[in-house]
Amino acid sequence: MKESKLKLNSGRLTVPDTVTIPFITGDGIGNEIMPACQAIVDAAIAKAYGSSRSIRWIEVAAGEKSFRENGEWLPDATLRMFDEYLIGIKGPLTTPVGGGIRSINVALRQALDLYVCLRPIRWFNGVFSPLKDPRKVNMTVFRENTEDIYAGIEWDRGTPEAEKFLNFLRDEMNVTKIRFPGSSAFGVKPVSEEGSRRLVHAAVRYAADHRQPNVTLVHKGNIMKYTEGGFKRWGYEVAEEEFGDITFTMAEYGRIRQERGKDAADRAMAGAQQSGKIIVKDVIADAFLQNTLLKPEEYSVIATLNLNGDYISDQLAAMVGGIGISPGANINYLTGHAVFEATHGTAPDIAGENRANPSSLLLSAAMMLEYIRWNEASERIVRAMEQCFAEGNATADLSSFMPNGKNLTTTQFQQALTEKINSNKI
Repeated sequence: MKESKLKLNSGRLTVPDTVTIPFITGDGIGNEIMPACQAIVDAAIAKAYGSSRSIRWIEVAAGEKSFRENGEWLPDATLRMFDEYLIGIKGPLTTPVGGGIRSINVALRQALDLYVCLRPIRWFNGVFSPLKDPRKVNMTVFRENTEDIYAGIEWDRGTPEAEKFLNFLRDEMNVTKIRFPGSSAFGVKPVSEEGSRRLVHAAVRYAADHRQPNVTLVHKGNIMKYTEGGFKRWGYEVAEEEFGDITFTMAEYGRIRQERGKDAADRAMAGAQQSGKIIVKDVIADAFLQNTLLKPEEYSVIATLNLNGDYISDQLAAMVGGIGISPGANINYLTGHAVFEATHGTAPDIAGENRANPSSLLLSAAMMLEYIRWNEASERIVRAMEQCFAEGNATADLSSFMPNGKNLTTTQFQQALTEKINSNKI
């Protein structure tokens, strides 16, 4: 068999003609959406490249099915496969209740150091949106994946650990502002310079590669001055130190304004925009959430910490039709590792009914194809979806809100997309 592993050489992926991709089917509706996704991806590759390129799919275990069969939610063998083959894709997974692993998704991200959660948000013509003009929403969120509260350092109220931590705060750190110390639980929020800098570096690099006009650092540095405030400060440093020839930052604008006045700063900003430089700015998280509704066209690439990114990516998805059409990827740009995923849950209430919407997983697969630079196949998938949605062809969760909606089963939607892909009209 020909070599089928991706390799990272000098920061660039080497992609063989046949790529082995480990996949986790997922729980609940995973059994329906993963086969549909794979069939559509295979059709797009065949149409774009004939028999010269292909994917070799290998199923690996994780989730509820894995736990029932071998007592492990995330076997070491699965992690080794993702590590060995660099990329993979997964359906939705059940979050275990009670003891054991906190979240399979979080465990995957931490084990492979997938520090970027990449969430592109756009609107498809025909899909219902609560916005007056959803065409203005076109953003890509870079959410830090390995730090912040998702690092999971916390202690429950009333435990010896919580009491020990409280005593340390009072006795060693002279903290006196805890309102109800006896009944408080505690959490620690680690935010590092290294983690912040590599996340912002990836966001600015993406903006440059995709010719995006701006990068916005979203934070709560007005309150958390050393964690979220540090993220903002380190983000600006990355933009100026590593991308100074292609960026103009609002930190730079502020220095010019302080030294030479507002008019000089405005002229510098106008000159940077005219020359096509990427504007790097920042905004407080709560203001950003409001602004995305009032003036979404002002934002293109977003860089933020984990918790903020959780809120932001789901709100933006709701603005364009919901997480059912919102793709996602977890990426380490330094090692080349990436896991692409459905961003929604397992939907056990409709599992097995052939009603599930594979769009989130399918768009994530299109991101995966773009990641390995099989752009022609990726574009065919996206254009097929655009045409289907514009014609009202969708699964019930979307078509029910379309004026010309036609309720399709999962299988029928797969067939409709495959027909579009195989036609010569896209």
